[in-house]
Amino acid sequence: MLPLEGITVLEFAQFMAGPSAGLKMADLGARVIKIERPGSGEAGRKIALKNIYIDESSMVFHTANRNKQSYAADLKDPNDLEKVKKLIAKADVMTHNFRPGVMEKIGLDYEDVKKINPRIIYGVVSGYSAVGPWATKPGQDLLIQSLSGFVNLTGNESDGPTASGLATSDIFTGVHLVQGILASLIKRSKTGVGSKIEVSLLESTLDIQFEVLTTYLNDGNKLPQRAKKGSAHAYLDAPYGIYKTKDSHIAIALTPLNELAKAIGLNLPDEYKNKDTWFGKRNEIMQLISPVLEKETTAHWLGIFEPLDFRCSDVFTYEQLFKTEGFKAIDMMQEVETTDGITMKTTRCPIRIDGKKIFNRKSAPKAGENNALIEKEFNL
Repeated sequence: MLPLEGITVLEFAQFMAGPSAGLKMADLGARVIKIERPGSGEAGRKIALKNIYIDESSMVFHTANRNKQSYAADLKDPNDLEKVKKLIAKADVMTHNFRPGVMEKIGLDYEDVKKINPRIIYGVVSGYSAVGPWATKPGQDLLIQSLSGFVNLTGNESDGPTASGLATSDIFTGVHLVQGILASLIKRSKTGVGSKIEVSLLESTLDIQFEVLTTYLNDGNKLPQRAKKGSAHAYLDAPYGIYKTKDSHIAIALTPLNELAKAIGLNLPDEYKNKDTWFGKRNEIMQLISPVLEKETTAHWLGIFEPLDFRCSDVFTYEQLFKTEGFKAIDMMQEVETTDGITMKTTRCPIRIDGKKIFNRKSAPKAGENNALIEKEFNL
């Protein structure tokens, strides 16, 4: 039995942050019902990576909405709205990411929903929270990464602001929403009373920067300085970074510089032997290390470093990673199937319960696919 079996989630959310939270709850056993527009469904069905579609919906929609059901309802139609309210009366969790004022206008804000179902956990995703001058601004991952300062942490000194190659703000916001919902479900089991959970893309993106923001606030408000070349962290000292080797690259993480220099046969100048210089003189030190590492292959260096318990690794492409025994051992991929019988390879839930991996064969539903089933079961 999965831990969230018996929990019903109504998902009014679209795009990535809210649906990714619903995905995790569905993987863990919850029944997640997407409330969508009749016909077109949620807008996220048309957001595609590389313009790849699986049936009438994008591949990325299928990745974030597998193992869910879909109930199509026009929230502006009184009859449909009444049916949705009956669903709310029997649900455990409800999530949405509408801009402030939208749910209030149709009578589905938290205060109104709480009158229908006092036990419900009501989750809200916003771009910038519901307060302040940015409350009604459109929230989107790249915009939030840029506005929050996150884009100044990745890349080399000359690169300029560099965004993450992932929907980082969206995905972490979804994680935080799940955390709030699960905590509130535990609270409800003790008190019998529901809660309102609010997360925003901005607050979540600031939260994942807690290390560097704390450093900034307590170090004279000095802005992050990325290394000239190869650094993977704007605030960590040499030798932390990615280096070119004779045949590829190698990543070197938290490894004492003196020990690394000895292992690669580098006669480190006296001025760099003191740990106090390893950050301030980071660029000069990395420039000393780089030409030495380029003389031998990555496998050669790993053969020296790993027995010394240095924190280091290969730098793989997806193609290279997928061929490794380490990747094969974790069995991270699965195949899902649409209602039309179209199959697609994707990742599985990363969580194991009592040693068992969680797989779900069902892909995302068509918009309104489960209306008849849900109306009969919930007596709508």
